[in-house]
Amino acid sequence: MIGLRDFCYDVVLALKENKSMNSETVIEFKKITKNYRTGDGITQKVLRGLSFKIKKGDFLSIMGPSGSGKSTCMNIIGCLDQPTGGEYWLADRNVANLNQKHLAKIRNQTFGFVFQNFNLLAKRNLIDNVALPLVYRGENSQSRKKLALELLEKVDLKGFENYLPTQLSGGMKQRVAIARALVGNPQVILADEPTGNLDTKTSHEILNLFKKLNKDNGVTIVMITHEDDIATFGQKTIHIRDGLIE
Repeated sequence: MIGLRDFCYDVVLALKENKSMNSETVIEFKKITKNYRTGDGITQKVLRGLSFKIKKGDFLSIMGPSGSGKSTCMNIIGCLDQPTGGEYWLADRNVANLNQKHLAKIRNQTFGFVFQNFNLLAKRNLIDNVALPLVYRGENSQSRKKLALELLEKVDLKGFENYLPTQLSGGMKQRVAIARALVGNPQVILADEPTGNLDTKTSHEILNLFKKLNKDNGVTIVMITHEDDIATFGQKTIHIRDGLIE
């Protein structure tokens, strides 16, 4: 027969587990470190024990000066790189030590990426550029085109579907990049200095688009920036310096 104390313990444990399973946390760093070996054999410590949480629907800005470790942090979040130590929990799974095959699958299913330099295919039209992530998922061409057209309309580029990236302004290119990031219905959009090559007016247009996607669609956004005025578009901000949160 189970004793009252054991019964109460089991109930409390079950409640804790249920709370964890239903947690809104989508990303959690637990004392994440990252070291690199230089050519002369010296170990460079880039991240020195980062711990933070990102919840579903957050719009988080990560700030820091050049060399602070913010881009390394972004690469680890996006499973483009692996930490040297610590735990990286993505939803309910520790992905810190997964192999490259598993990380590639997670990247494709979980994240949408927006980069400072757009990273568009210069010789392919906008439909092909937006649909690219779906190719790796094995979607058929008809489905890819339909989704790409829907996303191009969503970012106010209807009518430009057959244009090449070289025919677009910087702001329009970044809208294409955002459409591409969204086409796979990601849980999280990672934006690395997304306004770095844009003028102030266009930057604010892109950031307001991010805010709209975050508010209306509940998309979780993590944005790297070194500019204070850009960071204010997010709901929350963390500052990284010398591999630690200030």
